Amino acid sequence: MSILVVGSVAYDGIETPFGKVDRILGGSATFISLTSSYFHQPLKLVGVVGNDFADGDLNRFKDKNIDLEGLQIDNSGKTFFWQGKYHFDLNNRDTLDTQLNVFEHFNPVIPESYQDSRIVCLGNIAPALQSKVLDQVQKPDLVILDTMNFWIEGARNDLAEALKRSDVLIINDSEARELSNEPNLVKAADAIRAMGPDVLIIKKGEHGALLFTDGNIFSAPAYPIIDIFDPTGAGDTFLGGFAGWLARSGDYSNDNFRRAVVYGSAMASFCVEKFGPERLFDLTAKEISERYAEFRSLSAIPVQIDELI
Repeated sequence: MSILVVGSVAYDGIETPFGKVDRILGGSATFISLTSSYFHQPLKLVGVVGNDFADGDLNRFKDKNIDLEGLQIDNSGKTFFWQGKYHFDLNNRDTLDTQLNVFEHFNPVIPESYQDSRIVCLGNIAPALQSKVLDQVQKPDLVILDTMNFWIEGARNDLAEALKRSDVLIINDSEARELSNEPNLVKAADAIRAMGPDVLIIKKGEHGALLFTDGNIFSAPAYPIIDIFDPTGAGDTFLGGFAGWLARSGDYSNDNFRRAVVYGSAMASFCVEKFGPERLFDLTAKEISERYAEFRSLSAIPVQIDELI
């Protein structure tokens, strides 16, 4: 069962109250694919980079056995670059610079060897491009889609079409309210699931995540991390862990979606421990299993007879 990841591969400049890096590997497809590779292979990446993309960074994908046949190298310009500065609470950031470069004309072409992928992960790109990807694949088992307020506000019709073809949508709480025009997240979830995706995950940052499926709501806690260096890519890392576990297990039941949310949360908790995707290069299976177990224990309720009966 293969995973197809389509999204941005970029360089980021990041400043937080805890440090600064002028140029580091980034992009939605980067975080999703690196994370998923810990759970399942083969993993196939579609994106575009420019003439400044370092061989060393290409090798970092190859070292994780990520198939790069679909990664376009456009020598006409430079790689997408984003620069941002986070405030002290890390929930707010200022975008200082955005250079789309070759990503401005990104046209996702899905190689023939990728077209039978069973799980398709559509990173945060224009909804019209997400639909274009779905036009090129052969009835995947699961389509997981990410989006953001920029597309909700500026490409709503295209997003509506993409949502009709998705199985899982992963967004944050402010995006859920904006997309649904509902302040209450439970009502927002009902409205969004009516747009197409059967499964909805609403990320709430340091307050965890909510999973909505048919008749079920699951709340996953956030991990109490002491040293948070950089939240960039945490949401994409969540998606990668979620998709990776589903591909590894091959189980799309409600109970297993819950496990996938916890794995996604566990992987995101690693991501923020270093700048960019650096923490995702040196994880071990033991670390992931232990962090998953810690997450489960955070919300475990001892079994006992109800005291009010």
